[in-house]
Amino acid sequence: MELALKICSKISAYEHFYVYIVIPMWQEGVPSSAAVQEILFWQGQTMSMMYQIIGQVINKAGLADTHHPQDYLNFYCLGKRESSSTESPLQTCNSSENRALGLAQKHRRFMIYVHAKGMIVDDEYVLMGSANINQRSLDGSRDTEIAMGAYQPTYTWSGKKTHPRSQAEEHKEMTGHLMQYPIQVNKDGKVTTLPGHECFPDVSGKVLGSSTNLPDALTT
Repeated sequence: MELALKICSKISAYEHFYVYIVIPMWQEGVPSSAAVQEILFWQGQTMSMMYQIIGQVINKAGLADTHHPQDYLNFYCLGKRESSSTESPLQTCNSSENRALGLAQKHRRFMIYVHAKGMIVDDEYVLMGSANINQRSLDGSRDTEIAMGAYQPTYTWSGKKTHPRSQAEEHKEMTGHLMQYPIQVNKDGKVTTLPGHECFPDVSGKVLGSSTNLPDALTT
């Protein structure tokens, strides 16, 4: 929420400000399981809230004809495509988990799980630490955490005047690992899945999750 409010303050001041967030494609566990679907649901709600707040401020600033919420905020994930192999694929049984593994092996696409907590500001300052962005980690009197900050203004990308580039081509060999998170956002900030891609490929599970009856304490 703090990031969205910072973006809004910059829009209101007619200043340039961009936020790029890298998250796991899905959280630890089976993406179609109730627990992961609940987490993905609230993650999607958070994205939607952020984009809608930004969209409202864009409209208020009179920039709706020329600007879009994704001009200021974008979510990314990491993935890789394995090199093709002439070896026989691994034999798998008929369980749903192993069918997903078989499909992933067939299409040679896998996510890279993001567990690091870090922030890069203006290509000059980096903050890396162990704290999650929640009360337990940031309260100061509960979990024991550690962080490192580094300031290096000499080595920046500011002179390139380009944004980070992602790769999402499904049938091309990848030269990098950064992919735009598989959602689409309209000018009002409404978040939906990509047309025809409500679920993650190979492994199933809805990209924007689904609400379950699990207690909130288990997933928040």
